[in-house]
Amino acid sequence: MAEAALPKVPRRENTIAFRIIALFLAPLLRLFFNIKTEGVENLPKGGYVLVGNHLSYLDPLAFAYSVYIHMKRVPHYLAKESLFRVPFLKWALPKVGQIPVYRGGKSNDEPLRAAKEFIKAGQVVVVFPEGTLTRDPDLWPMRGKNGAIRMAAELGVPVVPAAHWGVHKVMGNYEKSFRPNPFHTVRIKIGKPIKVDLGTNPSAKEVNAATEKVMHTMAALVGELRGEKPPKELWDPTKHAQSEIGNYKKP
Repeated sequence: MAEAALPKVPRRENTIAFRIIALFLAPLLRLFFNIKTEGVENLPKGGYVLVGNHLSYLDPLAFAYSVYIHMKRVPHYLAKESLFRVPFLKWALPKVGQIPVYRGGKSNDEPLRAAKEFIKAGQVVVVFPEGTLTRDPDLWPMRGKNGAIRMAAELGVPVVPAAHWGVHKVMGNYEKSFRPNPFHTVRIKIGKPIKVDLGTNPSAKEVNAATEKVMHTMAALVGELRGEKPPKELWDPTKHAQSEIGNYKKP
């Protein structure tokens, strides 16, 4: 099986290819839901890692709309490699700077190197650190993986936590049917940047602590959108005999 093509960092952030796709995609997404973004004043300039909670298959599109239309930046996703095998997407995704991530033990050294090049060029990489849709039955963020935190620390750029709420009303958690509603509001809230300083040789404990801090900050933002307090301990699939990746059927 041929590997997915890696994108090249363009000289300009907002390429012609991305503008053409956004020209067609943005009006379509406005038929799905009405996206409202708050906290744009918290965004730093230059490159950074934007992290968000993940509870619906439509999340990447909702975040992409917010990043491009409201934040005035171009989103570069670390997306699962299987999307790059879909006939049209395998051509289009690298053209607009999306980066394939492999699962099942295959090395992601090259994809991560590509993501770092985008950040070094002053651009924005978007990561859902949970690695999959949340398996928390109450839809709170789960325990996060530490790749985004390590990347930000290595490059000396901030992690910007963001949260959303409402996409699941259009396409539910682990559902594939959707109920578009242009009047349904999806809220996205951007938190203040978090500077991650792990030194040159951090321990696993230090990396995990930094990741937990980011995830709890994200959960607090979700709580503000929901008007509820997030759980003190984030959902850990391994403690509930659940796989961390792959297909999942809700009980």
